[in-house]
Amino acid sequence: MSFLEIQSLRKVFGSTVAVNDVSLTVEKGDFITVVGPSGCGKTTTLLNIAGLQTPTSGSIVLKDRDLTDLPAYKRDIGVVFQDYALFPHKTVGENIAFGLKMRGESQETREETVAEMLSMIDLEGYNDMYPHQCSGGEQQRVAVARALAFDPDLVLMDEPLSNLDKKLRQSLRTELKRIQRETGVTTVYVTHNQTEALSMGDKIAVMNGGNLEQFGDPQTVYEQPASAFVANFLGQSSRLDGTLHLGDEPFVRFDNDAQLSIKRREGFDDGDPVAVFLRNELVSVSATQPDVENTFSGTINEVDYQGRDVIYYVTVHELDTIVQISGDGRGTVFDTGETVWLSVRPEDAIYTAPDRSNGDTDRGAAQQHLEVEI
Repeated sequence: MSFLEIQSLRKVFGSTVAVNDVSLTVEKGDFITVVGPSGCGKTTTLLNIAGLQTPTSGSIVLKDRDLTDLPAYKRDIGVVFQDYALFPHKTVGENIAFGLKMRGESQETREETVAEMLSMIDLEGYNDMYPHQCSGGEQQRVAVARALAFDPDLVLMDEPLSNLDKKLRQSLRTELKRIQRETGVTTVYVTHNQTEALSMGDKIAVMNGGNLEQFGDPQTVYEQPASAFVANFLGQSSRLDGTLHLGDEPFVRFDNDAQLSIKRREGFDDGDPVAVFLRNELVSVSATQPDVENTFSGTINEVDYQGRDVIYYVTVHELDTIVQISGDGRGTVFDTGETVWLSVRPEDAIYTAPDRSNGDTDRGAAQQHLEVEI
């Protein structure tokens, strides 16, 4: 039996299915990130695990104990909310000690634990301060310490960094991982931010429309997406739709008869329709034609200079589409209107089933601006 096991979890609100038959297992000490667009069911899943909502059907088992119908206060689970949810009339120390006090721990134990927690989150000396005297990042660390203070079996975090600016979020991302490693507490972390999900999780669960699209380690999910939604949602890509041809040298043929060499993937047959995703960072751009497979000429119609990086939007006439590419902003920067050559290795051309019926996006994914870092 796994440490946390969710089986066929379903949550319905009236005629709306918020979570649909979600099953996953979590091992002790894992840091699991749950990611997806707004309304995909990730927060509802977390609230059901916490006991703040009751599943319509399915089961939630933690350490061989069925929690499905157990009230929240009887579950040994710490929760960190998006808005911190600190008690404004209590000091930092009193907030951290709240769970211990509710469990009847002695004053001495509470004081010792608060001191340990403040040291762990690098807020020594904040014991007698109030939440309004702390910055947003400091309040979030206090909320994490409060969730950990009573030594829970499991900690749930619901978009805890979304209210912070980008620089502070990056810093606290590292802090949260450090704290989780030091404590070893099993953690389920909900976010809409793809970078957070990929960089923080030992495993990542991608949700869409109430369904669990894929669950696995971040590298596998990113490099071998199980669906077109996952491929399109994680990272930035350009999408091309075509037909798979599995001869001695497999390729995808597009509607205009252009071809793209690819590597074989299990689970596909000759003649299958596929969606091909070209990751921005895996498409090379150069001023001269390289002597490699999958080389196409194009015209730059937009340049988005970002300092270290530059994003090009290139019209590739042979493919009848616009391809989005990440370049090096510190090197040669091409101008609008220039002719360039694009190339992609066959092993870097990711393809999946089209999945149009499962919330997938329309063609021309390069023209949608999914922000990885927000």
